[in-house]
Amino acid sequence: MRHVLVIGSGKSSSYLLKYLMDKSEEEQLFITVADLEIENAKKLVGNHKNFKTMVFDVFDASSRAKAIENADIVISMLPARFHIEVAKDCIRFGKNMVTASYISQEMQALNKEAKSKGLILMNEIGVDPGIDHMSAMQVLDRIRHDGGKIILFESFTGGLVAPESDNNLWNYKFTWNPRNVVTAGQGGVAKFLQEGTYKYIPYNRLFRRTEFLDIDGFGRFEVYANRDSLKYQSAYGLDNIKTLYRGTMRRVGFSRAWNIFVALGMTDDGYVMENSEHMSYRDFINAFLPYSPSDSVELKLRHQLRIDQDDIVWDKLMELDIFNPNKAVNLKNATPAQILQKILMDSWTLSSKDKDMIVMYHKFGYELDGKKHQIDANLVVLGEDQTYTAMAKTVGLPVAMATIAILNGKIKTPGVQMPINKEVYQPILQELKEHGISFNEKEVLYLGYNPLNS
Repeated sequence: MRHVLVIGSGKSSSYLLKYLMDKSEEEQLFITVADLEIENAKKLVGNHKNFKTMVFDVFDASSRAKAIENADIVISMLPARFHIEVAKDCIRFGKNMVTASYISQEMQALNKEAKSKGLILMNEIGVDPGIDHMSAMQVLDRIRHDGGKIILFESFTGGLVAPESDNNLWNYKFTWNPRNVVTAGQGGVAKFLQEGTYKYIPYNRLFRRTEFLDIDGFGRFEVYANRDSLKYQSAYGLDNIKTLYRGTMRRVGFSRAWNIFVALGMTDDGYVMENSEHMSYRDFINAFLPYSPSDSVELKLRHQLRIDQDDIVWDKLMELDIFNPNKAVNLKNATPAQILQKILMDSWTLSSKDKDMIVMYHKFGYELDGKKHQIDANLVVLGEDQTYTAMAKTVGLPVAMATIAILNGKIKTPGVQMPINKEVYQPILQELKEHGISFNEKEVLYLGYNPLNS
């Protein structure tokens, strides 16, 4: 039996563990699931004979080293900041490793040593990053193989609520880490390329510079720019491209309403609010508004941000119950972002019957034989329930498939890497189709970066 060590068994692990369970006999796998809290893991794997669970503290260097030394390959499903300690032990004991997280500077620093030992540290093989890389590279490589020159690439992903569970005015619920949603876009300017010109959107304008796109059968969405669309420019072989734009998808109208929180400063995570534990929701809102001896909090907010009473944005704010004087924040030494997150979780936490949805959209523009062409590709994955979510499916399955491919010697390239090579993306994308994860591609009239201008 080949020993797979899975460190971490949170919400994104359900499909990962199910896949390994289903393949354990055929692939001769014995899987140890290690976590500080193992109740979820026990629930997912039950009494399967090829699985065991163990209580595991990633900061206990001795037990961590022992567990990794006894494994044939390691999967880290921990929060991204904890991967590096696992990776260092994998290098030390000569073990391959797979994660779904972005490659950090600390991880990249292990590249030379990993290569010298012939080890694979596969990162960014979840959904975004992950499926976005693989699906994009498959089409880009095909266009280049046919003699085309890439002039435009746009890519957008959203973790949203499924249409059947979309029952609030924001058309949104938390399907992933709420903190990342509240603080999205902060920490730097959004940077991208359009028609050969560098474009920049500062945080205070990010949610008012959106673009629209349509997906057959699922309607219209809006996108706002990711912080750095040029991060993968060289890796994708797009150094001479005219337009390169990556972003996040939401339903139309979300960003305009979200910008209210940005404008007031409620998404700031850089300072603590005094006496936050004694604040009501109404107190929190009022803390960002001018003093008035007579005007209500509602009136001050509408006046400050020029929101008409019949504006749908106002209805969205009212739906969140943010003006309630009887709801307590109950968070000590909290930042504005932490308080806003708590308020939003009242309304945006998925119920037991809710289902999530992953949506991804790529646009490829290229020149071939003197003509301009465009390919639109989109992916929609719907969750089954609160355990087997679309997010868990699109994160966990690529991780599991890459793990077995590495064990079987089908992925051979050593070093710290992401899944942009054909040896990685081709078989995994093919197998993902068997699980209902596939892109719909269509050739359309080339419209450039903005169809409204064509």
